[in-house]
Amino acid sequence: MSASAALMAAAEGGIIGDGRTGANLALGVGLLGLAVGWLALARAGGRISTGNARTGGMSAIAVGMAGTALAVLHLATSSGGPGTGNGLVGAIVAIPLGLGAVLLGRRALARCHRADRPADRMPV
Repeated sequence: MSASAALMAAAEGGIIGDGRTGANLALGVGLLGLAVGWLALARAGGRISTGNARTGGMSAIAVGMAGTALAVLHLATSSGGPGTGNGLVGAIVAIPLGLGAVLLGRRALARCHRADRPADRMPV
């Protein structure tokens, strides 16, 4: 399937649904990414002792990017404006949610990297 055929199918509702379905999917994925990123950040800070903060941070980045991509795809293929029932506003809200998940995941990875340094090389 070519890229133009995929976009046409998405516009007709064949890939991510019609109306609000695609926006709701992007919102759900973005919220899931925020939750995973928050938990990874809590693990990196030592507030939660279960799980691996590095894996959680990378997962939050991946899920956040997927949510952002779904929202952008829905925005690109939706017709009409806000208030027409096609989920345009939901897709607009889903973009910052996905980007927030990416930022939380990146911050968790940075904290993991700082915690892995030996004590004699840490700045005073």
